[in-house]
Amino acid sequence: MVQLSELVKYTNSLLSVDSFRDYCPNGLQVEGRAEVQRLVCGVTACQALVDAAVAAKADALLVHHGYFWKGEAEPITGIKMRRIKALLEAGISLLAWHLPLDAHPELGNNAQLAEKLGLIIDGCFPGEDAAAVGLRGRLATPQSAEVFADKIEFVLERRPLHIAPNPRPIETLAWCSGGAQGYIEAAADAGVDAYISGEVSEQTFHLAQERGIHYFAAGHHATERYGVQALAAHLSQKFHINTEFVDILNPV
Repeated sequence: MVQLSELVKYTNSLLSVDSFRDYCPNGLQVEGRAEVQRLVCGVTACQALVDAAVAAKADALLVHHGYFWKGEAEPITGIKMRRIKALLEAGISLLAWHLPLDAHPELGNNAQLAEKLGLIIDGCFPGEDAAAVGLRGRLATPQSAEVFADKIEFVLERRPLHIAPNPRPIETLAWCSGGAQGYIEAAADAGVDAYISGEVSEQTFHLAQERGIHYFAAGHHATERYGVQALAAHLSQKFHINTEFVDILNPV
């Protein structure tokens, strides 16, 4: 068992929260019980995940996508009210880490995605800034785009949308989980053969074709499953607490 305050302080330090300018508050978003023994984790704090945490009698819920995003309506009404009410009535704390959990060099979504897909990490992306959330690297041996798409499907259990501008094999890549399709030109500028993210926009097709870079939209949810699991496993080992990952499937 660990004090909630100690768990939050430790994780904020571990993930270097103060190094990021984010779109939401990182760390403790909703305060529940003062002690944590059972931690449920998942990608997004939707009602289904909140209900699963309540059913599991969790003390805290750890997510990548929490609440209170910049630009959203501030009143706690409707969907937001129902989710937060369920947490408060059950005494469950909501812990959320967004960009810091994308970027962590070992536990982060992009580091974990590299491990799952067998990618060798060569540096940060875009650029070499310590706060860059993505990564760049390479495959151990070049592969055809079709073979690599099959690998993504096998690992993530979701067929990626693949934009193929040329038949050349893939060796060098950049990747950034979630909704980072806007970095495709930065990936092309970096000279890599392919770029992986979660989502796709209408213009992504044309940019990939005109810049000659393979693009794989592998799923926002699918590419961000692994950071929360790695972080929860780390916290379990550090503080001797029980953890459970609940995967609320999302095809996007």
